[in-house]
Amino acid sequence: MTVAPYGSWKSPITSDLIASEMIRLAGVFIDGSDIYWLEMRPREAGRCVLVRRDANGGVADVTPDGFNVRTRVHEYGGGAVVIAGETAWFSNFTDQRLYRQELRGSNNTPRPITPALAFRYADGVFDSYRNAIICVREDHTRGEDSVANTIVAIDADGSGPQRVLIEGNDFYSNPRLSPDGSHLAWLTWNHPNMPWDAAELWIGTIAPDGSLRSVGKIAGGDDESICQPEWSPDGRLYFVSDRTGWWNIYRYEGGGVKPVCPREAEFGRPQWVFGLSTYAFESSDRVVCTFSERGIGKLAWLTPSTGSLAPIHIPYTDIADLRASRGRIVFQGGAPSECMSIVTMDAAAEQTEVLRRSSRAASDPALRACFSHPEPIEFPTANGLTAHGLFYPPSNPDYEGPAGEAPPLLVRSHGGPTSASSSTLELLIQFWTSRGIAVLDVNYGGSSGYGREYRNRLRGQWGIVDVEDCIAGAKSLAASGRIDARRAMITGGSAGGYTVLCALTFHDFFKAGASHYGVSDLEALAKDTHKFEARYLDRLVGPYPERRDLYIERSPVNHAEQLSTPVIFFQGDEDRIVPPDQTGKMVEAIRAKGLPVAYLLFAGEQHGFRKSENIKRALDAELYFYSTLVLRTGLRF
Repeated sequence: MTVAPYGSWKSPITSDLIASEMIRLAGVFIDGSDIYWLEMRPREAGRCVLVRRDANGGVADVTPDGFNVRTRVHEYGGGAVVIAGETAWFSNFTDQRLYRQELRGSNNTPRPITPALAFRYADGVFDSYRNAIICVREDHTRGEDSVANTIVAIDADGSGPQRVLIEGNDFYSNPRLSPDGSHLAWLTWNHPNMPWDAAELWIGTIAPDGSLRSVGKIAGGDDESICQPEWSPDGRLYFVSDRTGWWNIYRYEGGGVKPVCPREAEFGRPQWVFGLSTYAFESSDRVVCTFSERGIGKLAWLTPSTGSLAPIHIPYTDIADLRASRGRIVFQGGAPSECMSIVTMDAAAEQTEVLRRSSRAASDPALRACFSHPEPIEFPTANGLTAHGLFYPPSNPDYEGPAGEAPPLLVRSHGGPTSASSSTLELLIQFWTSRGIAVLDVNYGGSSGYGREYRNRLRGQWGIVDVEDCIAGAKSLAASGRIDARRAMITGGSAGGYTVLCALTFHDFFKAGASHYGVSDLEALAKDTHKFEARYLDRLVGPYPERRDLYIERSPVNHAEQLSTPVIFFQGDEDRIVPPDQTGKMVEAIRAKGLPVAYLLFAGEQHGFRKSENIKRALDAELYFYSTLVLRTGLRF
């Protein structure tokens, strides 16, 4: 092994490798003997493609060139595809129209079934009884200040006018049809709530003309979050609720609600995107489910009639997009040594097969030898509380650090902020650890996966609790001698970028930071963002404009004179969630102060980068920035 300073090690995990090999997987579906999923491909400028694996094991693209399967409902999307009876309906990113595509035969060119108007569609189901798609529609025809969300029925062939089934509230999701087609269930919520704050489950009877009658609320309300309503094959309605402080599975029957399997674990996830699935029916009384305990995902069989939970022993610690049919389970699975993959499991033998990996590089022995494995850690933080994180020590078989020297640390602050760090293998983390830089992926107070009380720590405390937890985690590692606090850096995207800027502006610990499309001006965000998050800050900061003082006080752009740390910024010029003006103002303020600052603005990118050349450039620039200003000198500016 070569002895070399931490942060200077040569690594086979390069930005070229990550940008060229990495894809994002989403949207798993089962239709008869076929399995489908979505791939977001940076090499194709971020295009999303529907892929099919047939009964003979053949894998092929379904989406032809010129189409991009992606919806912009809520800006974050999800739920862009409906598949039934060898037909697919999908949202096309370019025009946001809904298209129909036959999946067999020669006539498989997609054709639009919705008008060329400013509508967006998501989270649909096929109604075979009325030959229609029932889905969420987001109406932008009256401008961005008057966006209307509804649930509509659309003729499957586009022959008739769209019919509004449900309207009047700010948001809707999860329209789900009973097996006999007689009832529809859905979720709804209103500002200032996000769906993980408070959401309601409603049900209605479908009349002969397709309209809804006898509509009523089943569950949900203030301080109760409902997610993923599903009908069992025998027509019972199930859903996930956090009424006890934990997202658990419930069943509606006899006019009441009953818990199926009470447990201090999370059987649900925050609904940032449509189409999330954490449980599925293999039969009426056999449910496969995934849940999180202390941030680690597990898979199990749930028997609703008895409430028994039987673990399924598979090598995955992060499980998503869970689907089932008789005898077969399909999901996305990841683990510390496995990147996110499309996995199928034989329900009887409980044996798994990987159908598609998000990166082929993860199976390369030379690369695997470099992988750093996460260590779940807990550490003390402000107010006598405990916070969580995943610590990745430096790892490279060809190098070791000088005797007596501790490695530099890169703290990662995840987005959301109501989200969570995953233990799944991520080459973007291994890029750093294989170069001799330790990484702490912080699940600060407000993160999901640890119950509602932990999520609620961030209420009114955004920019405080998250920052305190990131600093506390780094200090805890420094106190144990595992990292060098003199070379501690912090990075984050979106809400995580806001945490970065608050940490650098209002505290004196980190030596450099990177803000990826991060928030710098809370007041500007409250005035100029998309509908889904337009009132999110009411919970995280306070009602605006009543508590404008807090927005001014916690906005880094208003306190640039306190900043004494180099910062690099990355931003997409089409970002509607955090507009580019946010980053531009912060950069100007830092430049006026004479501090080292870098700003990369990417044309054609939205909230998060999808093009391979931009992913590569951002990663290289961040490494160069740290190397020049921190890793080689350890000095403060």
